[in-house]
Amino acid sequence: MWEWLSANWWAVWLIAATVLALTESLTLDFTLLMLAAGALAGACVALFFPGMLLVQVIVAVLVAFALLFLLRPTLLEKVRTAPGYRSSLQRMVGSTGQAMTAITGSSGEVKVNGEVWRARSFGDVEIDAGASIEVFEVDGITVVVYPKES
Repeated sequence: MWEWLSANWWAVWLIAATVLALTESLTLDFTLLMLAAGALAGACVALFFPGMLLVQVIVAVLVAFALLFLLRPTLLEKVRTAPGYRSSLQRMVGSTGQAMTAITGSSGEVKVNGEVWRARSFGDVEIDAGASIEVFEVDGITVVVYPKES
């Protein structure tokens, strides 16, 4: 099998492209998809120039880098400006959690979705440690919270 693969680099490139494209479905960041397209370009070159491994690698790298720096930013912008898109921080708004320390209008800590965040209360309301809270907004690395109505 190894002998056949070493004689048919197009198959190696095709396997690499498939693995990268499938792995992209786990990240959804378009990075691995651009690398998969580079590997696919390497496979195409390998079909026409089977003995020129260096040319295959150069083409694969050039295509991958071109797509990473030219196409990927445009795709990410289109996805992030699409109607209904919410980032992971925006999805935190409305989440509930628990106050780890007393929360004032300027300081405190909360646990939301298993993560500890710096917090401050909305409207300078004092929240006791252990109280249930709800996230009003995310302000940088600080969440603005208010007491959850029971």
